[in-house]
Amino acid sequence: MDLEELSAREEIRALIARYNHAGDRGRLDELVACFGADGVMEIEGVAPLQGRSAIRRHLERVVSELAAASERVSLRHHVSSISIELDSRLEARAHSYFAVFTEVGLDHWGRYADHFARVDGSWRIAHRRVRVDGSVPGSRMLRNDA
Repeated sequence: MDLEELSAREEIRALIARYNHAGDRGRLDELVACFGADGVMEIEGVAPLQGRSAIRRHLERVVSELAAASERVSLRHHVSSISIELDSRLEARAHSYFAVFTEVGLDHWGRYADHFARVDGSWRIAHRRVRVDGSVPGSRMLRNDA
């Protein structure tokens, strides 16, 4: 592994962290900036979100619903087992697991499957697929009746 590959891997890891920290703090401008201008976010059960504006609109609704359901919103995404594959100097893929905690504890968990593109010298999310593998009964983040 050469210095360029190590640097790319670390930049991608930092991008994944930046996305989650921004989301947990409700900083949607920072979160959508993690995507390329025409980036896509695909969430199970939701039509694919194409572009930063569509991603932002969807997440604004999520934040609003979460705020309405809770007196004190606390949201923490924990991401682990990040596996990064560099396809070229300009493209990469990553797979990782996540667990989401709210003020009442573990809420839901799943996987990210990401495609990244290097644009103007910076890595951006070109496509993120979010797959929820499970949730607790009464999840604050997901509507379920389990």
